Amino acid sequence: MLTAQDDLIGHQLPTTFDQIDNSDPAWMERLWYTGHPIDSLDIIFDIGLGYHPNRNVMDAFAGVAIAGRQWNFRVSRQLRPDPLTTTVGPLAITVLEGLKRHRLQLGPNESGIEFDIQFLASMNAHEEKAHLRRRDGRVTENMARAQQLGRYAGWIQFNGQRHDIRPETWWGQRDHSWGVRSEMRTDESSPPLTYYPPFLYAWTTVQFQNRGLHVFFKERAPGDKIYLSGEETVALGGKASSRHQLADVTHDMVWHDDPLGQSLQSATFQLRFADGSQRDIHIRTLPVKYFLKGGLYGGLNGWFHGDFKGKLYSESEQWDLKDANTRRLVRTLADQIIEVRDGDEVGYGIMEYGVGKGYDLYPSIQQHPPI
Repeated sequence: MLTAQDDLIGHQLPTTFDQIDNSDPAWMERLWYTGHPIDSLDIIFDIGLGYHPNRNVMDAFAGVAIAGRQWNFRVSRQLRPDPLTTTVGPLAITVLEGLKRHRLQLGPNESGIEFDIQFLASMNAHEEKAHLRRRDGRVTENMARAQQLGRYAGWIQFNGQRHDIRPETWWGQRDHSWGVRSEMRTDESSPPLTYYPPFLYAWTTVQFQNRGLHVFFKERAPGDKIYLSGEETVALGGKASSRHQLADVTHDMVWHDDPLGQSLQSATFQLRFADGSQRDIHIRTLPVKYFLKGGLYGGLNGWFHGDFKGKLYSESEQWDLKDANTRRLVRTLADQIIEVRDGDEVGYGIMEYGVGKGYDLYPSIQQHPPI
């Protein structure tokens, strides 16, 4: 079907923009944002939107977490006849200027979360290396993904309180991915669950005053990397250089004695870049994290990304993260605020991590689910 986007240059198929090059139901496109204040480090928001053209669904979520509590809002709609408008119920994401300014809005809804926020890019975007994976001859993942660091401006309201967001103190990151994405099923109420062999992964974004750092790696065993992507990015508009690409990373990770899940306390990453330079960065996790089950990552109560829930559907809840049953439900996958020391500079960002059972390091946490 024709949409307004078809008046723009950029077609790559002899069809309209709402069509893709295959019928794989796992093909999706996702926008994701998270932000946090660097002067108090006591709150984080997560916002995301998914486009599922082969499932006729657009879904979205928004959530806020403080130490010990999390608020979630999820919404889904039938994609067509309006396939390319990035609005789902009261939640809207608008690209005002590509790679520079985006607007995130959530109107009144049952969760009590509302906001009107702008993402203001501060660093050049980082394009991850391609994600391509086959299993038994079938392509299970073939996608592109990019991140960008920036500042936020506007306001957010939750739990009956409104918080002003100023770019001097609210920093964060965004992500855009598209293609066939591997299925992740960790919802124990709706088996079968995804099988994970032994592994370690860590995905880290850090923003300093005038530069950024992206580090993403997966290992099957210590030193046996199955994926590595990263870069030191420069301020928006600066000249990028291949010398700043990440060439290798080794790690030393220290874990909290948390009886309810995998919880990182600190880490040292030894980074080596394409120009041969090497240096250590020192990571300290902060208490606040947003558990991504709130955004349906891995599924929740039988609902997964891309599921058709009707013309319009929404739901919300609040979680007590000190409750053992809730922690079992939300598992490990989370966006956790981190403080990072790199030489004399201190930066802030987020980190996601997990260790699969049978990986040869960090055995003390492997009784908990990795994702």
